[in-house]
Amino acid sequence: MSSQKSQARLMHVLTFSLGTQKFAIAAGNLREILDPMPCTRVPGAGTIVPWVLNVRGSVVPLADLRMLLGIRKSPSGESETRRLVVLEVLVGEDLITTAIIADAVHEVTTISSAAIEPLPAASQFPAEFISGIWRGETEFYLLPDLAAIFTTLANRSNAA
Repeated sequence: MSSQKSQARLMHVLTFSLGTQKFAIAAGNLREILDPMPCTRVPGAGTIVPWVLNVRGSVVPLADLRMLLGIRKSPSGESETRRLVVLEVLVGEDLITTAIIADAVHEVTTISSAAIEPLPAASQFPAEFISGIWRGETEFYLLPDLAAIFTTLANRSNAA
């Protein structure tokens, strides 16, 4: 057995879609999945995190990662499969609660870290926000780097 194989670890991921692109995030970041609910637009907020939600009495920012990752919104608008994925993400030394829009949530599955490959250099997605790509049984899944994404978003809002 090679040393790379012996160092591979299994990880649980939640798979979801933004437009036609599939994503997988560490299930350990998942707090809950919610049906669409009323959200409040924040005056002066940017296009990536324009809303906040009331999640069990806490104000939680709601991000639309499609804008950040250059994914077009589906022309059909709101969809019956749309969900809000509430996450806990380490930003610097702080564990923050945030939510993202998912056009569809698929499943929690287990993958090997050895099956994750680097993002191809010719990819249309910003490499600083994608930690790798995983080939599922029939499709490729991008693994967004949630810490990098939300640290960048926090730094943008602090600079404003």
